[in-house]
Amino acid sequence: MDVENTMVDPHLPVQPTNIPGTSSSSFTITKNPTFDAALTTLIGLGLVFIGGVGYWEWYKTNVLFKIEKAFAPGYDPALELARQSKHRHPEMGEEPTSDCLRRKEQDIIDRIIHGEGNGRYYVLIGCKGSGKGTMIIDAMEAISADGVAICEAHSDLEVFRLRLGKALNFEYNEDTQTSLFQRRDPREGGPALDIERALNKLEKVALKLSRQRGRPLIHLFRNEESGQALLLQLQQRAESWSESGKTSNRMQVLSLYDLSIDEAIHAFKRLRTKLGRKPVNEDTINQVLQYTGGRLAYINKTARSEDPLGAAKHILETEKGWLLSQIGLIPDCDDDVMDEQKWSSCSWLLMREFVKLHLEQLEERKKILEVDEAFEYGEVPLPSIPYWRCRQIMTRADFLEALDHANIISIDIHNHVRPDSMIILRAAMEVVQEEGFDELLDSVRGRVDEIESLHRTRELTFKDLGKGDCIRLSVDKTGPS
Repeated sequence: MDVENTMVDPHLPVQPTNIPGTSSSSFTITKNPTFDAALTTLIGLGLVFIGGVGYWEWYKTNVLFKIEKAFAPGYDPALELARQSKHRHPEMGEEPTSDCLRRKEQDIIDRIIHGEGNGRYYVLIGCKGSGKGTMIIDAMEAISADGVAICEAHSDLEVFRLRLGKALNFEYNEDTQTSLFQRRDPREGGPALDIERALNKLEKVALKLSRQRGRPLIHLFRNEESGQALLLQLQQRAESWSESGKTSNRMQVLSLYDLSIDEAIHAFKRLRTKLGRKPVNEDTINQVLQYTGGRLAYINKTARSEDPLGAAKHILETEKGWLLSQIGLIPDCDDDVMDEQKWSSCSWLLMREFVKLHLEQLEERKKILEVDEAFEYGEVPLPSIPYWRCRQIMTRADFLEALDHANIISIDIHNHVRPDSMIILRAAMEVVQEEGFDELLDSVRGRVDEIESLHRTRELTFKDLGKGDCIRLSVDKTGPS
C-alpha cells in the first residue's frame, strides 16, 4: 500500500471533518454532543406541543365566534330566500303573503321570536298552508334575524346534521388541522354524536349572549316527520335550556287554524288590490271561498288568478285526483294490494262520515237562511269528530296517524279530527256522492275479507293415492290428553 505524504501549512485553519454518523448540531449548549442533541429534540417537541395546544384553543374559540355570528343581525339563509320570493314577478309567486292580513297570532309569534318568552319552548301546530312559516319569517325580518336561526328537521340524522351545521355555521371540526397532531377523527362517532357536539357549542354561545343581551337565543326547528330519537334529543335539550325560567310548564303549544270567512274575504280583496287585479264581486268571492275555505295558501293562489272561480275549481280537481291516488278504491283487487286497499277502505269510512256531518251542517244553515237571509254566506266550519270515535269508525286505530302524515286529516291538541282543508272535504264529497260509491266501498271491503279468509285457509295435499282409495279425516278439538 502506497501512502502519500502531504505537507500542511501550520498557519492555515484546520477545517473540521464530519464523519458520517457522527455529525453534531451547530447549536451547542454543552460540550457533550449527545446531551445537546437530546435537549434540542426536547425543545422541538415542546414547541410543537405548545403550538398544538395554542392552535386548538384558538380553534375552539373561533368555533364559538362563528356560531355567535350565525345569530348576529344581518344575513340569514331562510330570510334571504324569503326576500328573494318577494322580489319575484307576481305571476310567479306561490307563497302566501302576510302584507294583506295580519293574523291575531302574529303578536304571539313576534314576542317569541323577539326573545320575550323566556323560560319556555314552543310547539307550533297547524295544517300545511295555514301561514306558520310566513308569520315566523315576518317576525324574523322585523328584527333582521337578530338572535334567531332556523333549521329544518329531518328523519335522516345525516341530513339533519348538515342542516343544523348550516344553521349554526358549524363545521363539526371538519375544517380543523388537528390531524397533524394525530387527534381522533370527529366523524367516527356518527351523526348523533355530531349533533350533540353542535348542541353543546350552541349552549355555550346561548349562555354567553343571554348574559350580554338579557334575552334568549331562538332556534326554530321545522318538523318534517322527524325520527323519534331526534325528537327526544331535541326535547331533552329544550327542557334543560328552559329550566332558567320560573314557569313550571316549560312547553307551550300554539295551534293555528284556517281564517274565518270575514278574514278570508278581507285577505282576498287586499291581495288582489296589491297585485293590480281587477276587483270581483262579493258573490264570486263567496263562491271561491266555498271551495278554498280559509286556507291562506289556496286564497293566495285564487287571488292571483285572472279567473278566481276557475282557479278554485282547478285546485279542487287537482286535490281530488291526488286524494284518489292516495286512497282510491280498486274493485276486485289482487291480494298484492290487499293492505293498501284495507287502508283505503277504512279511510273512506271516515271520509264518508265527514261528508255526512258536513251535509247536516249545510241543512242546518239552510233552515237558518229561511228565517234570516243575513246568514246567506255564513261560515260553515269543518266537521270534527273525536279521536276515539274515529277509531271506532275506521275499525283500525293505526291508520289515523298515516292519514295525518299524508295531510288528508288533521288532529289538533284537543284530540279532535277533521279534514285537512275545505278542498279535501269538497273532493271527498264529490267522490262519496258519485253513483254506486257505497256499493263499491262494500265490494272492496268484502274482497279484502275474502283475501284474508283465503290467507287463513290451510290446504292439505295427499300423494301416492291410487284409484278408488279412500281417506278418512277426523278433527279432535279436545286437545292433547
